[in-house]
Amino acid sequence: MAHLRNALFIMLDQLRWDHLACNGHPTIRTPNIDALAQTGISFDSAFVQAGVCGPSRMSYYTGRYVSSHGVTWNRVPLGIEQLTIGDYLRPLQRKIALVGKSHVIADFDGLSRLGIRSDSPLHQQISQGGFDVIDRIDGHGAPDGDSGYTSYLRAQGYAGDDPWSDYVVSGVDALGNVQSGWFLRNARLAARVAEEHSETAYVTDTAINYITTQCGKPWALHLSYVKPHWPYIAPAPFHDMYDQDDCLPIAKVPAELLDPHPVYAAYLAQEESQTFAQDKIARHVRPAYMGLISQVDMHIGRVVETLKRLNLLDETLIVLTSDHGDFGGDHWLGEKDLFHDAVTRVPLIVCDPRGSANATRGTRNSSLVEAIDVLPTLLDAIGSDHAGSPLEGRSLLQLVHGQATAHKEFVVAEIDYSFRRVRRLLGRKPDECRGVMIRDARWKYVHWHGYRPQLFDLQEDPNEYTDLGSSTMHQCVREGLNEKILAWRDTQRVRKTLSDQLVESRTDRAKELGIYYGTW
Repeated sequence: MAHLRNALFIMLDQLRWDHLACNGHPTIRTPNIDALAQTGISFDSAFVQAGVCGPSRMSYYTGRYVSSHGVTWNRVPLGIEQLTIGDYLRPLQRKIALVGKSHVIADFDGLSRLGIRSDSPLHQQISQGGFDVIDRIDGHGAPDGDSGYTSYLRAQGYAGDDPWSDYVVSGVDALGNVQSGWFLRNARLAARVAEEHSETAYVTDTAINYITTQCGKPWALHLSYVKPHWPYIAPAPFHDMYDQDDCLPIAKVPAELLDPHPVYAAYLAQEESQTFAQDKIARHVRPAYMGLISQVDMHIGRVVETLKRLNLLDETLIVLTSDHGDFGGDHWLGEKDLFHDAVTRVPLIVCDPRGSANATRGTRNSSLVEAIDVLPTLLDAIGSDHAGSPLEGRSLLQLVHGQATAHKEFVVAEIDYSFRRVRRLLGRKPDECRGVMIRDARWKYVHWHGYRPQLFDLQEDPNEYTDLGSSTMHQCVREGLNEKILAWRDTQRVRKTLSDQLVESRTDRAKELGIYYGTW
């Protein structure tokens, strides 16, 4: 089978699985993502390895579980020994370009220990997680030197020391006062920035320029949108595209608050949960969240039209996904972190233009798949040999090409809440804050360090309202799932510096090398 010349890896930030029209949302408008679903295959049971940006993204970029790559929370450095997508492409004389967000934090201690100068290309390559940065904008604050967005804004007439804060994430209220989009009460205001100058538009313009200027060369691009991640404030006309009647019902029941699991209870006490637990606030914010999604969708349409115009669609693999979801008031919670499907289940669409994928085009697949499966899928599509590598994901191409009907028995996600105030509320030490989720077709089980487990019967309780972690009737189920976690840990690829092929070639060779022990 011929390999593809190009790869476009699109990621949205904090996009829930159920907030696309092609995934069943009754009112949201996402025609361009829906069109990708019609030209590719949609995975209905795709799960991230962490419900937080940094750890989840590093699993996408390394193809490894969180406990394997070690980035357990935001702003934890990615160790220099970890191989990323850029490392796998380099033997092909290929690069992976980045436009948008990555959340990679450099291992400066490791770089310094090896004496790698900060002005060297190698330092730049490693510190950016193997990406060839075209323009990086992470969106949690004013863009830094890795992005030209601040200069771009000033060139468009947005004056001031911090036009991102003053215009991109601020609006004007009915009295003419400038209000910050950081505050949820202002979520329905229009951002002061014009739509064509917004983060989403700028990132798209930059990506289109990159694709257009490749002049027939093979390319790989990670197009990574900041939105619909907070601050929840959208430019006109997307700020009022939806109202409360367009939102999905808030998924919560009072019974969840009766004798809650200690970790869940501590999250319920967080400010964001106390806020989003109020229905009027959740319903006030959700329309803005939906507007941001529709805005990104519009710009994804621009990218696809560019590929069509340049006759690149037939030689480009397109993968679209998200790094995690968003509670938005579900389960009485705000933000993300925990293991409910609202957070860990994400959209995943793979568009392979080759004829071998025709049988699955426009179809949906319910196989359990993971974020770590995306990297080997990309590598296989463009012809990068990763046999014996530390990758823990499995390529999806057999599913994409209709050559397999199942993929994995279960999926795994992890959490380290040591950086959160939750830890102090629970009186835990930083090394006592881990949890591991295992989810199969029927059950979701969470092992917590120092606490009882959680268990949800997804067949009888698909909304995850009833925690069976203490149910005597389900003791055998919990024990069986805990055994699966132990079995999963046995599969983690802790050896990173030698491939299995090299281990095979070096096995039982002592006498060949003149080494004798135990010989008479």
